[in-house]
Amino acid sequence: MSVLAESPPTRPSAALSRRFYTTAWRWHFYAGLYVAPFLIMLAVTGLLMLWSSVLVGRDGEKIYSVTPATQTVSMADQVAAAGAAVPGGEVVQYIAPRTADGSALFRVNAGDASTMVAVDPYSGAVLGQWDRRDALYDLASNIHGTLLIGDLGDRLIEVAAGFGVVLIVTGLYLWWPRDGGGFSAVLVPQMAARGRQLWKSLHMTIGFYASAILLVFLLSGLSWAGIWGDKFTQAWSTFPAAKWDNVPLSDATHASMNHGGIKDVPWALEQTPMPASGSHAGHGGIGEGQAVDADSVVAFARSIGFENRFQLAFPSGDSGVWTISRDTMSNDSGNPMSDRTVHIDRYTGRILADVGFGDYGAAGKAMAVGIAFHEGDMGAWNVALLTVFCLSIIFLSVSGIVMWWKRRPKAGAARLFAPVISEPGPLWKTGAIVMLAVSLLFPLSGAALIAVLLLDLLVIRHVTPLRRALG
Repeated sequence: MSVLAESPPTRPSAALSRRFYTTAWRWHFYAGLYVAPFLIMLAVTGLLMLWSSVLVGRDGEKIYSVTPATQTVSMADQVAAAGAAVPGGEVVQYIAPRTADGSALFRVNAGDASTMVAVDPYSGAVLGQWDRRDALYDLASNIHGTLLIGDLGDRLIEVAAGFGVVLIVTGLYLWWPRDGGGFSAVLVPQMAARGRQLWKSLHMTIGFYASAILLVFLLSGLSWAGIWGDKFTQAWSTFPAAKWDNVPLSDATHASMNHGGIKDVPWALEQTPMPASGSHAGHGGIGEGQAVDADSVVAFARSIGFENRFQLAFPSGDSGVWTISRDTMSNDSGNPMSDRTVHIDRYTGRILADVGFGDYGAAGKAMAVGIAFHEGDMGAWNVALLTVFCLSIIFLSVSGIVMWWKRRPKAGAARLFAPVISEPGPLWKTGAIVMLAVSLLFPLSGAALIAVLLLDLLVIRHVTPLRRALG
């Protein structure tokens, strides 16, 4: 909830209560020291991604607008125009316009380069082009997910997210009214207070209201992380390809449709194998005798309910499939319950798989809703709420540091001045159980926690300057 807490009450009701309060405060303090810089980074980059998406679109779809006409040119002409704009390029993706005055987007690959080309769907004219995933949104997203240092950054952020849960639990305990105080003192900031007490009041009140949203953000973010997400929750919650009526499967998973650090595929499908073209499997789809090309596939997509913005991935390789998709993960819509992914055999036009929100497991459904909320896809209210939330997280991080600075002694050696616990006390087992639970739920954070405890037991306690500096 909060980041760096204030000192414990000066008149505790009992020595036991004071010792446990001090223990919680100590954990809150040290968790905050590590987590605060990460929370500031996540909040700032989150704001950049949110408003970049609002103003120019995640894929740049809002850069160009067109004048609507009564009829669009064929998909074949639009594909040809986009491909011709990039010498030696191959069109691999189509993003349908969200509105009647929106441009059609095409992703064109040429070697290792990937270019987005905007086309007027009514005239077939190329409006402009730019390097894919090279905008402010993408830079902010890569910092948000990896700190621009790959797996190491992902792991450091995952540790911070796990400690962030500890921060929320201990913060709520520290916030809870005690010594006869009522809830009003923490539900409403005490604006009449001055100095450190005003900072404390604002920190507690804003932290309380932000804690529930922060928990949703931490858990949804952890579900994408390399250890807790890929190895635990996501692996156990992946949509089973066996539900696709025994269609042939590719060696590639849906994650192959992602581009760099940007997620384009619903969370529940990312680790599910892709179906493969080249058999008599499947059902329905494009009528027999019709050519299976961009025109017929887009027409079929419209006929089965894909309206406004959706994405079409072209087949890759001899066994590749046409993939029609609409999901909040890709900012296609603001309703996660409308998520849908349809795979079509490139040779027969038959439907190999048709997966919607209702087919996800409980964790997949929760993530579909959580990510839509996380990205601000649910409408203006969602954008406004997340803007206030990100600013609140920045304030909590800064105010925690300010309170720590204000409570330091004015003279003496430089120290962190964490609360001191002279002995474990009778409730040490409760704290140990809480830490054990964190270690089991978030193994990477647990490993970091154990490393810190060993460092404290084996090094810090036996080196006087370090013991003094760390409070």
